[in-house]
Amino acid sequence: MNINATLILQAIVFAILVWFTMKFVWPPIAKALDERAQKIADGLAAADKAKADLAAADKRVEAELASSRNETAARLADAERRARDIIEEAKARASEEGNKIVAAAKAEAEQQAIAAREALREQVAALAVKGAEQILRKEVNAGVHADLLSRLKTEL
Repeated sequence: MNINATLILQAIVFAILVWFTMKFVWPPIAKALDERAQKIADGLAAADKAKADLAAADKRVEAELASSRNETAARLADAERRARDIIEEAKARASEEGNKIVAAAKAEAEQQAIAAREALREQVAALAVKGAEQILRKEVNAGVHADLLSRLKTEL
């Protein structure tokens, strides 16, 4: 064999190999590389989108937290205000009840004083009648009368 024929035959085989590779092998490899590049690009885009979504979610969470803090503070202030109102109302009611109790006690004390005066008047009247009765039962004697009157004084 001749070296020129070998070189020509090798060139033809190489050309067939290049054509076969370009026709059947290279397109699936290029397609796989393109798909891989697309997947990487999609993954990067998804990561960027996820970062943006995360940032937006963080902002929403912060807004919700601020809103709930404000709402909680408002509720606490409202609860404190209501507690103060309830305490003031209870104090007012207690004061009214105390005034009623004091007024009732004063009225009862006054009634008891009136009853005691009436009882004392009845006793004084009974003693006066008793003394007069004793004076009238005995004969009219100034010494005896003075003695009776002094005893009556001591009883009163």
